Amino acid sequence: MSELRYRRWCVVGMLWALGATSLVAQDRPTPPDSSTPKKALAPLPLPLDAARSVHLATSRVSWLSLDLSPDGQTIVFDALGDLYTLPITGGSPTRLTSGLAFDGQPRFSPDGERIVFVSDRSGGENLWIMSLDGQDTVQVTKGNANLYHSPEWSPDGEFVVASKGSRGGAKLWMYHRDGGGGAQLDNQPTNQRSIGAAFGNDPRYLYYAYRTGDHTYNAVFPTYELGVYDRETGSRTAVTSRYGGGFRPALSPDGAWLAYGSRHDANTGLRLRDLQTGEERWLAYPIQRDDIESRATRDALPGYSFTPDSRAVVLSYDGKIWRVPVDGTPAAEIPFSLDTEVAIGPEVRFAYRVEDSVQFTARQVRDAVPSPDGSQLAFSVLGSLYVMEWPS
Repeated sequence: MSELRYRRWCVVGMLWALGATSLVAQDRPTPPDSSTPKKALAPLPLPLDAARSVHLATSRVSWLSLDLSPDGQTIVFDALGDLYTLPITGGSPTRLTSGLAFDGQPRFSPDGERIVFVSDRSGGENLWIMSLDGQDTVQVTKGNANLYHSPEWSPDGEFVVASKGSRGGAKLWMYHRDGGGGAQLDNQPTNQRSIGAAFGNDPRYLYYAYRTGDHTYNAVFPTYELGVYDRETGSRTAVTSRYGGGFRPALSPDGAWLAYGSRHDANTGLRLRDLQTGEERWLAYPIQRDDIESRATRDALPGYSFTPDSRAVVLSYDGKIWRVPVDGTPAAEIPFSLDTEVAIGPEVRFAYRVEDSVQFTARQVRDAVPSPDGSQLAFSVLGSLYVMEWPS
């Protein structure tokens, strides 16, 4: 069972209990043969059938990863392993995916017609692209042995960048939207992890978060910091050096702002940097708790997005969706009401015969101790203490 589906079972269980420019030559992935007709790949069946469902009616969702369409009118987000769209004004979400597969971390294509996301519908995690109407679904990556994080489109809409790894340090990879073997962008040491790729208005530069190692207990800060990868020269430059770290970067469409997550004291917040002056301030604090001290299997912070006019950031925290203006004025909630059925697998129940006769044989006798003269024996059975004559 994949980690994504395992997390879904855990969450559902709790609910049940609670009633750009092209790449330089060395970085260009090989696209599929253009002479071969393109066709959508239907998802392969999962080994379990959706035998039951849980009805969910809520206006709050934890760890909600979202993105905003290029025209600023539609939000796409994940909730309990399914994808939904929502008008920017709020309201009732429209469901895009369903079933036992765990679908998450969605991002709109630059033309707003498709969505890339991570799904385990093939039996393991892979990158998938689907049209908004759900009629055209393409499996981008193959195999079921890797984990994928934070997919992002290249500004020209031809490629997808995502972090790929198993249980070691994830690396940045770029794939053609129609599939293929992809190309690794991050040639850093094996134990360096790179996640959260983000483009700005200049497709030459790719921002991301990096750390040494997958995770560690009792971590000493900082863990993640931000870096930028130059696609023309292949060089990498550090962007942050904060004690609270830097993770999950996002850049405004006009190229003026850099937003990223960071820690302060015991809380997580969203920092905002003016890329012209270098000045920084807190855009929103506190927000959603980060995952920098764990393995961050869905990135260190849920996905969020600038509005097309670069005047606000749309993100989730406190279980809700908010529009946070960059001018410092108060955040405005984007209300939603989710009423849906969440598919779960068959109930796991085994029948064991329980002996209920008046007399029976105890099958576990503990801590038998003879008396000093050897005439008696003390022992424990079924939580009670007994003494019997020995050996008769």
